[in-house]
Amino acid sequence: MTRPLVSIVVVSRGRPRDLRRCVLGLSQLFYHPFEVVIVADPAGRAAITDWSDRIKFVPFDQANISAARNAGLDAAAGQIIAFIDDDAVPEPSRLDHLIAPFADKTVDAAGGWVRGRNGISFQNKSRTVDGDGTHLQVNHLGPEPLVLRGTANAAPRTEGTNMAWRRQVLADLGGFNAAYRFFADETDLNMRLALRHGVTALVPLAQVHHGYGASAMRSADRVPLNLYEVGASWAVYVTRYAADTTRALAVARGGERSRMIHHAVRGNVWPGAVRKRLAEFDAGVAAGMQRPDAFWAAPPPPPFRPWSDAAPTRASVAIVSGLRHRRAAQDLARRHRVDGARVSLWRFSPTALYHHIRFDDAGVWLQTGGVFGRSDRQMPIFTPTRLQSRAASEVAKVSALREIAETHFIGA
Repeated sequence: MTRPLVSIVVVSRGRPRDLRRCVLGLSQLFYHPFEVVIVADPAGRAAITDWSDRIKFVPFDQANISAARNAGLDAAAGQIIAFIDDDAVPEPSRLDHLIAPFADKTVDAAGGWVRGRNGISFQNKSRTVDGDGTHLQVNHLGPEPLVLRGTANAAPRTEGTNMAWRRQVLADLGGFNAAYRFFADETDLNMRLALRHGVTALVPLAQVHHGYGASAMRSADRVPLNLYEVGASWAVYVTRYAADTTRALAVARGGERSRMIHHAVRGNVWPGAVRKRLAEFDAGVAAGMQRPDAFWAAPPPPPFRPWSDAAPTRASVAIVSGLRHRRAAQDLARRHRVDGARVSLWRFSPTALYHHIRFDDAGVWLQTGGVFGRSDRQMPIFTPTRLQSRAASEVAKVSALREIAETHFIGA
């Protein structure tokens, strides 16, 4: 069966190192064929020169996520357009799972699950959103995709960092609305599809790790640095979809106020910043009320530029070590990476430290933590076990995502 051509669109501004790591992650995807469209500033372009012959690069240096994504759509040739943020990295199987539901011709869009900065807990699973911008969790049990039809009261929610859409559906909807310069751009797209009773698949096994990189809008620890565009986007959204605009804006403002107070209590901001951020929010709301829609006019698709001509090998290796054999494990991981394998490295300490997963700059999935410590945050604080037993358990958790074919124990 012929797989659909997929374009992956990545928007980046001011985060060249994050972008490079993201593209390194994309290079390890199992799916074939796909192309990569990078919409970025000059610093972003300089960060990805190693792959310049494989990438479609679109120069863009405006602070408008929707306009940038539309510029990426202009260059995208795939039948399916997938999106990922520059501060995110996909699991190697992400695209296989995310694209599979499109075999059903009634499916218009698909959204995967998003892991947070510790690499284990989920930021977002399956949700819906309504005209007030209120999100509700969906009771989604098991690994199979859940296919939902949107209504005026509930739009299946796809996260901007982990979603895919039919190109023709995006063309029919007008792509992204550039009135949303930051925040709620994909939520608006979800609502427009829902109002047409479109169909969205929510896909648990299509996973990305989202790092929440610092930007002009927020710090690395997620503290808002300016709420003007957030307020503007809320105003654009609720004036189009909420039954009671005044009430919806009051609820949104209350949510932002609570978040700022939370940061102030934790010492992340000085108390006067709460009032300043809310003043920015209010000014943004006033501007957003006057902001006109600006949709995408779809051009004919350009030629497709595949990342590779041949389907990639699906070789995936797990390496496990204790702290004493750290160097030997890293050397083995490096050799496998040179040979083109996808490598997952577990480095255990004889402690009960919590586990963390990250994709490092060498392209290795690294999980660290104590033999007796938590990986899933619902586990007991201390789990009595042996190194090999614990390693086998942790490898099994990601095996379906990375298709691990062999495991090496170093010094065990």
